[in-house]
Amino acid sequence: MAFLTLKDIHKSYFLGNKEFPVLKGIDLNFELGEFVSILGESGGGKTTLMNIIGGLDRKFTGKVIVNGQQLDHHKEKMMDQYRRETIGYIYQSYNLIPHLTVLDNVLMALDMTTLDRNQRRQRAEQLLAKVGLESQMKKHPNQLSGGQKQRVAIARALATDPQLIIADEPTGALDSANTQEILKLLDEIAREGKLVIAVTHSQDVANHGTRIIHLADGQISGDERLKPAYPLPQTQDHIQSKQLSAAASYRTAFKHFTYNFWRNFLIILGTAVGIFAVLLFSGLGNGVNGYINNQINSLMNPHSITVIQNTSGKQMTMTELQDSMQNFASNPKAMLLSRHEMRQLRQVKGVGEVETCYSIPTYKVEQNGKSVSGTTINTWTKHQSSHMIKAGHRPADGEIVLSRREAVNLKGEHKYKSLIGQSVNVSFNWFDVRERPVQVKLQLKVAGITDSNTGSAPTATTYQTMKKGLASAQAATEPNVAAVYVKDLDQVSAVARRINHLKAKDHKYILGAITVGSILKRLNSYVKVASRVLSAVAGISLLVSALMIIVTMYMSVSERTKEIGILRALGERRSDIRRLFTSESIFIGLFAAILAEGLALIMAAVFNHALYGLIHYNIVQLLPANLINGFIIALVISFLAALLPARRAARLNPIDALAAE
Repeated sequence: MAFLTLKDIHKSYFLGNKEFPVLKGIDLNFELGEFVSILGESGGGKTTLMNIIGGLDRKFTGKVIVNGQQLDHHKEKMMDQYRRETIGYIYQSYNLIPHLTVLDNVLMALDMTTLDRNQRRQRAEQLLAKVGLESQMKKHPNQLSGGQKQRVAIARALATDPQLIIADEPTGALDSANTQEILKLLDEIAREGKLVIAVTHSQDVANHGTRIIHLADGQISGDERLKPAYPLPQTQDHIQSKQLSAAASYRTAFKHFTYNFWRNFLIILGTAVGIFAVLLFSGLGNGVNGYINNQINSLMNPHSITVIQNTSGKQMTMTELQDSMQNFASNPKAMLLSRHEMRQLRQVKGVGEVETCYSIPTYKVEQNGKSVSGTTINTWTKHQSSHMIKAGHRPADGEIVLSRREAVNLKGEHKYKSLIGQSVNVSFNWFDVRERPVQVKLQLKVAGITDSNTGSAPTATTYQTMKKGLASAQAATEPNVAAVYVKDLDQVSAVARRINHLKAKDHKYILGAITVGSILKRLNSYVKVASRVLSAVAGISLLVSALMIIVTMYMSVSERTKEIGILRALGERRSDIRRLFTSESIFIGLFAAILAEGLALIMAAVFNHALYGLIHYNIVQLLPANLINGFIIALVISFLAALLPARRAARLNPIDALAAE
């Protein structure tokens, strides 16, 4: 039984509605051990017939039967497997992949076999030694002569131990000496029990085979037997093929990536700049949030809740409560807390200790003819943090702590600490029980000086000191703020909600609770908005980077069109081609992420070092989640950017791709 049978093969090309027949009913049988030359003039259909035999051309009529099994050229998976297992190609133009070494060009075919890594390398080296190239393995194709390139092509064709070798004008570009050597190699291949089919227009080349088939005008015009087919070996152990692994695609992609590294580096740099900006702004947002948290927690105990009057009677949001504190200045009487309201507050579930407080909206501090005005003087409670006191101590009865700004204005930059222990006059406007304005004057001793680096360090005295001063001026002594202490930190938010839901007999809400967490939440929301806006601006550069990757991948597809045809002829699937290009793009994204994160870490260290002396805090904080997200962003962008070019590459017709220049 014949190894290869062609039955009634017809093939036509069409230009519009006009048909141009190329093959007009080809019937042929081929045996293993034959070296068959298909002889004919250019345009006679030789190459078209070889493409049909090789499983590249699928648009024809007739039957191709291999080893008793009819091929279905419309089943792509079957044809991919057929090319991997059965076919080895030798081309007139060699069709070697330029960015791979001689050894890698042969190993590329062996990647689709079940041999392990060492076995693949050993076989590739043996084949290159067989064709006389053992000393040229590390060279690239552009460093070889024409005869040497053809030898590499022969070694690659034999790599997977195929039973059918197709040689398309294998000596067309060689001199006479190299021609003889290549023909001798092809004859040796046939002697090993393989079927060698060579397309040629040279009678001298055809005479070296065992059989000559004359093809003229798409028909068989002669079939001449020169000598019998070579006897088949007693035993034939064939290498088993397999589909290309993902690891092999990644290796090939990485080799091309390094071969064109400097061009790819420009894309990496552009992508890295965008990712770096996103990371830096994210780290800055983290640092600013942390800095705000640190400063506010240094001023206020997170277990404390500040309670004020709800002047609207409706349930107020945290933002509305914070905004309503301006009523301390515009309508101070409306902010006073009654005894009944304080009793209700103490009865709220979860409330531990309650302290009554004052918050005076404006005041003046004087000493020795110098004065300074302030916006708020508060009651110092035991729940406040002492970290803000940079000199001196907490105030006791008859004492006050001033801000560093006030102390500097009264004593000067170099002597402001000398104010501690000295007396100052404090005055502010308040009202009496009849709502008439009253000026309150206090003489207090400076106990300490506060400085929180935020410019919001409080000026404060004790509740009893303030109450005595109000009483001596015959002013109203009701508190306008309450400080609530909650033992369990996890219950602070729940207690605040209960306080916000307290109602009077007329069902109006009476109190509002402000927590450290609520203040932080509001400030952090502003920071997040700002960092997101900045990140969005940085995202524009990521979009540009994605466009650069798309353009680069399309250029790569155009440059590597012939390579795509070679890989398909070797038996790679469309999915393998897609993965080849997406893998290279992912390498671009991966190295861009590494570069971006390196730059971000360096710049974060520089900024933190430069600003630490000023604010005593690392203002740029890159969290592990930020770094992981940087990698994810880079890989996703590079993968998505490569999808369209990779899809275009996978859909290329192998015959058209092989014909590309």
